[in-house]
Amino acid sequence: MTRQQTAPRRLHDLPATPANVHWGYFDASLAPALRVQSGDLVRAEAVTHHAGDAPDLMMDAGIRALYTAIPEYDRAPGVHIMTGPIHIADAMPGDMLEVHYLQMVPRLDHGSNLAAHWGHLYREMAERERVTIYRIDRATQQASALFAYDVAEKYTVPGRITDCAACRCEPALRGIRVPMRPHLGTAGVAPDVQGRVSSVPPGLHGGNIDNWRIGAGATMYYPVQVPGALFSVGDPHISQGDGEISGTAIEASLDVLFQVRVRKDFQFPSPLLETPRHWIVHGFDEDLNVAMRNASLDMMKLLTEQQRLSRDDAYSLMSVAADFAVTQVVDGRQGIHCRIARGLFRCEPD
Repeated sequence: MTRQQTAPRRLHDLPATPANVHWGYFDASLAPALRVQSGDLVRAEAVTHHAGDAPDLMMDAGIRALYTAIPEYDRAPGVHIMTGPIHIADAMPGDMLEVHYLQMVPRLDHGSNLAAHWGHLYREMAERERVTIYRIDRATQQASALFAYDVAEKYTVPGRITDCAACRCEPALRGIRVPMRPHLGTAGVAPDVQGRVSSVPPGLHGGNIDNWRIGAGATMYYPVQVPGALFSVGDPHISQGDGEISGTAIEASLDVLFQVRVRKDFQFPSPLLETPRHWIVHGFDEDLNVAMRNASLDMMKLLTEQQRLSRDDAYSLMSVAADFAVTQVVDGRQGIHCRIARGLFRCEPD
């Protein structure tokens, strides 16, 4: 089981317009914004819901149109602006949707990090919220802090717009440059449930996984839950560390190019990530200990079913060669990811 490398078919454009986005949720009843065939390429706009943290720097006319057109009451129950859904022909429950991410290009030159009330150390930080605005250097692929300001009111309305001129902006992180890791924090297929499903927690459908490795060159495999898969993308980031401890990454809009393919030749119970060097599985739960066990069991499944190891051999290999880490602790349902080097399986047995 690896990515199927075949020539792409047709290229589709999916702009983030009011007709093509849904704010804060996945929903199996949504009409597709785009219909494609397996093997097609899609160029989609992913817009951050934090553009209003510095509107003069992080909003253009298209982004402002989204914020104007979608009323606050319709930005629920989650927070992320999701572009889609995309209906993939012949995708059926039980299949896997292979999404190979080819490019992730910043739409504008700035991003925002919010130290939020859902952040891991909110109490220890005097229960205040603070925004740090970063400038992108495309030539060096680095970001540096431009300014920061405290927020008087909690971030409770998705898409809040702040008048930075009225804020007490201060210098921040002088002399520090952060490597850019453009990726999608939230992407996935529609869950097979009735009504809206919040975009905030990750799950078996994908959703808000917040793994910075889901960037250009990576391939995600999502378990299809409804006919057509109904795949959506959102929550674009330009950099994030494992844990996402303050509550957000550097949130910035991205233009994303990816190829979709329906896979009927294997199944996996949770979102699976293939990078050029690793296989990465994900475990989720409100309890990190349970998330760790879920990731362990899914890695065991990957090794026994796809690499044909015995359970005993897989258990030993996981202990000596697999790396477990905290993906995020701020999305309600927390995440653990486990990665193992693909190169381990390329040698002949003794």
